[in-house]
Amino acid sequence: MKRSIAAAMAWLLAILGLVAASLAIGQPFPANAPEVVIPNFWDPAMRADRDDVEPFDGIRFVTSDNFPPFNFTNADGRLIGFHIDLARAICEELEVPCTMQVRPFEDLVETLTTDRADAAIAGIAISAGTQREINFSDVYLRLPARFVVRRGLPLEISASALAGQRIAVVAGTAHQAYLETFFASSEAVLFENAEAARSALRSGEAEILFGDGLQLSFWLQGLTAGECCMFAGGPYLEAAFFGPGMAIAVAPEQAAILAGINEALRSIYTDGTYAGIYLRYFPVSFY
Repeated sequence: MKRSIAAAMAWLLAILGLVAASLAIGQPFPANAPEVVIPNFWDPAMRADRDDVEPFDGIRFVTSDNFPPFNFTNADGRLIGFHIDLARAICEELEVPCTMQVRPFEDLVETLTTDRADAAIAGIAISAGTQREINFSDVYLRLPARFVVRRGLPLEISASALAGQRIAVVAGTAHQAYLETFFASSEAVLFENAEAARSALRSGEAEILFGDGLQLSFWLQGLTAGECCMFAGGPYLEAAFFGPGMAIAVAPEQAAILAGINEALRSIYTDGTYAGIYLRYFPVSFY
């Protein structure tokens, strides 16, 4: 299924607030922030070979403009974000012209199936439903779940170590389901939304929180966290709960473009281009 509008808007509002907080003027990254881990989703034994890719004339990309830090419009009205820079790097690697048009998120799959675009880079969910209509590239990013604890809490992160512990989590989420499956001896303390769960952690109402690693990474570096807390354990990447990851959606009849995108992704990871783009938008590690 496509990313639901309600879920997308909730995630968008959370990230907008956290990005704004983390980019406050004069706000430095925490001095004790851990080194950023650049994830690798490509088998090093699989070498990119442009000669194996059938030539094509270019790529017509589409995206949405309301999903920061992936794709959004800045104060000057310019489309920017991790996805935009990644698409640009792919086109430069393949040495083909590309265009980028903005469409409502809910229209992106239809745009591909009606041949009005070749590829969509916008976080379309990889599911049985979408895979019946379109193809997907290699996964280029996964969004892990993470535990966050109050600083100074001497706690090992394991099912046995957390037995009996009260863990803040947003109700009705995959994070709650994961806790109840693999940390069944802990007590899930449910909150209506991520902001409420984070506030409980900072205030000391809760000492442990389990949630979206990306949102938490922005929060930890922002003013509202007040350097109260830190990541512990993880990351947790079980696809059955948190999805298989982000990939570029490709129109069903564009096999050459799909192959080219996959080869380009492997190449830009190998030469360090991916790392540069990743660090531009994710300067605090969530892995």
